[in-house]
Amino acid sequence: MGEFCMPSLGADMVSGKLVEWMVPPGTHVRRGDIVAAVETQKGLFEIEIFEEGIMGEPLVQPGQEVPVGTVLAMITPVEGAAEDEAASETDTAAPAAEQAEAEQPPMETESKDPAESAPPASSQRIAASPSARRLAAELGVDLATVQGSGPHGVIQRIDVEQAGQQQSAEQTPAAAPPSPAPASPEPVSQAKGKPAGEKTALQQDGMRQAIAAAMSRSNRDIPHYYLDTEIDMSRSLQWLEQKNLKLPIRERILPAVLLLKAVAKALRDVPELNGHWLDNRLQVKPDLHIGFALALRQGGLITPAIHHVDTLGLQELMQVMGDLIERTRAGRLRSSEMTDGTITMTNLGDRGVKTVYGVIYPPQVALVGFGRIQERPWAEGGMLAVRRCLTATLAADHRATDGHRGAQFLEALNRYLQLPEEL
Repeated sequence: MGEFCMPSLGADMVSGKLVEWMVPPGTHVRRGDIVAAVETQKGLFEIEIFEEGIMGEPLVQPGQEVPVGTVLAMITPVEGAAEDEAASETDTAAPAAEQAEAEQPPMETESKDPAESAPPASSQRIAASPSARRLAAELGVDLATVQGSGPHGVIQRIDVEQAGQQQSAEQTPAAAPPSPAPASPEPVSQAKGKPAGEKTALQQDGMRQAIAAAMSRSNRDIPHYYLDTEIDMSRSLQWLEQKNLKLPIRERILPAVLLLKAVAKALRDVPELNGHWLDNRLQVKPDLHIGFALALRQGGLITPAIHHVDTLGLQELMQVMGDLIERTRAGRLRSSEMTDGTITMTNLGDRGVKTVYGVIYPPQVALVGFGRIQERPWAEGGMLAVRRCLTATLAADHRATDGHRGAQFLEALNRYLQLPEEL
């Protein structure tokens, strides 16, 4: 019997609120399936499961906030699944067809009369992402009328947006006499009855508190050392410009992708920077999951991880990064993307920043920062020229590495960026 617990989605997380169960008891779940939605100070996250088995009855109900590590439900190993499913069928007298349907995550079903058929009633649970449910409540959209475009027909945020636009178009004034509309009425959250502006402010305050807690811990516990170097990006950018000319506009690659790939290759040369400091020792991680720092539109910062960066080609990495950014801003991140990061990369060049001195996100042991790419004087071979350059910085944990290894990493990073065709 396994335990499905409230996960830790960051070093600053102490507790989380269970918002919703995405699968009913008795569902056969597999590694990577989304089974619950949890809200923290940093937002709403889809929680994955990391073992195969049969979901037991929930031990924590939606709306409850519990500490990290609290058991949310028990997972019966697959070996005992047949017995549990038989017992469940006897107890509930559910039709066999319904049991089969319930074993196809992430769809959610409830017991229904065998005579019923076709579309589910509005009272049934409808498969939808947490952000889609939240938006539907704000827009007054009935999820039962929405056609899902996600896997297994799951309703996504974009489906609700389209339904909301259609609903607005259909609700044009007819018999009622026209009356002056108030100027920019403030939307109200139906879930909590608070103005959306007030709710957003509370979320921002919560996120700032979470960031403050994590960064305070980092500065207190981690002995940082910092290194920086100037990198001539002229060759990489010229190569990238030529490559992008052959690609459709929607598939063109951003310079940030080159930086991500170069960081991954340099980490293979200096693996001590790719890991966690746990139990008073360095635990080097074999996989390269690079946290990508993203600023949210409503304020705050979040660093979801891009998995297996070293195995992705540049175009594939561009697609993955674009998808991650879109889901981050739509509130559709998975728990693994918040917990798997082995190092963080932050790029503030688009904000005009020349040099970034970052703060390590525990339990990671390093952070790589990039500033603005700009034309600078560059001396080489006794000649002075103007080159497109950037400043790369490394913030590293002195318990795990020292300046010598850090310098080797920056040296390797520069070397790979001079060979863009090998990235």
